[in-house]
Amino acid sequence: MKCKLVILLGVAILVTFGSSQTFAHHAASATYVHGKSVTIEGTLKEFAWRNPHSFMKVEVQDDKGATQLWLIEGAAPNVLAQGGLASNSLRPGDHVVVSGQPGRVPDDHRMLLEKIERPSDGFKWEGRSE
Repeated sequence: MKCKLVILLGVAILVTFGSSQTFAHHAASATYVHGKSVTIEGTLKEFAWRNPHSFMKVEVQDDKGATQLWLIEGAAPNVLAQGGLASNSLRPGDHVVVSGQPGRVPDDHRMLLEKIERPSDGFKWEGRSE
């Protein structure tokens, strides 16, 4: 009887804590506005090549001259790599033009990556980040 109780307790713990990973991934539509696109131009400050999503920080000057730091969420590295982007394709200091779906809260300066270009050499990546 004790053995069955210990097994049952172990299963309950696995289900409880294991399921948190199942529900941890969110739909992009909760954070970004699908069907709308924005484009920014600025200096790449950081490129985090990691799972489950890559991230970039891009410093942009708005039309009033104020500096904004945009957080760009991209796909997983394997998805980016399928489209020709590598961990060393972009470096801090690169001048980039980025397009994507804007965040639901405009003042957060967030975007879901759809396209990134580096005009200096014509590098371009385009794809889905969901």
